[in-house]
Amino acid sequence: MRRTQLYLDDELWAALHAKALLEGATVSELVRVAVRERYLGTHEDRRAAMLHLVGLWKDRAGIEDTESFVRNLRDDDRQQRRGAK
Repeated sequence: MRRTQLYLDDELWAALHAKALLEGATVSELVRVAVRERYLGTHEDRRAAMLHLVGLWKDRAGIEDTESFVRNLRDDDRQQRRGAK
């Protein structure tokens, strides 16, 4: 975790302070939660986005099975072509 400093106007400070007292939290906790939800999305939003991706390519033609794909990556000769040892 990193420490930072914010300048809040009196109205915002009063609102955060009152909310912190009501919730038994600190102003810092409220700010972290608000920033996380605004810029990272809620846990539910991130989960929904991940679930939306499940099976995205299931009907896509021309994709080999994962075992063959990984085997081809392991057999890649890029390093040899670049002259690496």
